[in-house]
Amino acid sequence: MTLAIEAAGLMKRYGSTDALTGLDLAVEGGTVLAMLGPNGAGKTTAVRILSTLLTADGGSARVAGFDVATDPFEVRERIALTGQFAAVDERLSGRENLVLFGRLAHLHRADVRRRTNALLDQFEIADAADRPVGTYSGGMRRRLDLAAALLSQPEVLFLDEPTTGLDPRSRLTVWQLLEGLVAAGTTLLLTTQYLDEADRLANQIVVVDHGRAIARGTAAELKAQVGGERLEVTVGEAGQPATAGTVLRVLGSGEPAIDVDRRVVGIPVQRRPGLLADAVRLLDEAGIEIDDLEFRRPTLDDVFLTLTGRRAEIAATDTRPEVAA
Repeated sequence: MTLAIEAAGLMKRYGSTDALTGLDLAVEGGTVLAMLGPNGAGKTTAVRILSTLLTADGGSARVAGFDVATDPFEVRERIALTGQFAAVDERLSGRENLVLFGRLAHLHRADVRRRTNALLDQFEIADAADRPVGTYSGGMRRRLDLAAALLSQPEVLFLDEPTTGLDPRSRLTVWQLLEGLVAAGTTLLLTTQYLDEADRLANQIVVVDHGRAIARGTAAELKAQVGGERLEVTVGEAGQPATAGTVLRVLGSGEPAIDVDRRVVGIPVQRRPGLLADAVRLLDEAGIEIDDLEFRRPTLDDVFLTLTGRRAEIAATDTRPEVAA
């Protein structure tokens, strides 16, 4: 197994705050690792260390075969990074932005021109290539930002919440582009709070909290940790989710998960005839009003809630109007 990214015991401290407390990572070449975690879990700090923008206080890391601390130049020659917001100049056109990035990467002029034209076509922004980026929609800006990162054809691409704020159509477009990159051999490390994004793109998922990995595996393996099918009950406005959890415990095969804010109780069960009727009867006898009741299979959101005690915090959607490219 050839590792494109490996980290052992990464530590980082800001004043009295521990951002990383011994993070371990291993990413095979040509695959996608998604890092999930609440805000402040240490995801962005880890990406900055692996991309040589920060120095770790402890531990070690290698990217594309080179140590990030002792061979940072070699690492930078082989990677690209996109942050949570597109790093493009609004006053320049899309084409001018790509040419600028190419020159900053010290590429030959002929290579910059060839790569620019190819990427404008690949990322479906050729028709808007000579318009100022300030007229682009959020989705077009993100595609341009990804195109700029790929000018130098990196072996490893770090994506820090790459679809934050995009509308569903633009997110789908970016996902398809990323899947194409991986099929061509690029290694991706992706931080995200969109659980459906990790579910679709990632070969492996690491859940990070308080600066360390608290779970890792495929999406299917992590879901299996939560259990099989679940009975999920939403209680009424005046209901008590904790009380409902206590009442329903006799029907389940494990401890209930309670989301007080959403007034939802989920409990792992073995489905059988009459189970829903039993649940309704027990809750009615306890005087608990039911707004909704259903069977469902666990999702990554259930994994996230079970492991971290909270749901993923999703960024607000970008309201910038879509401009036809």
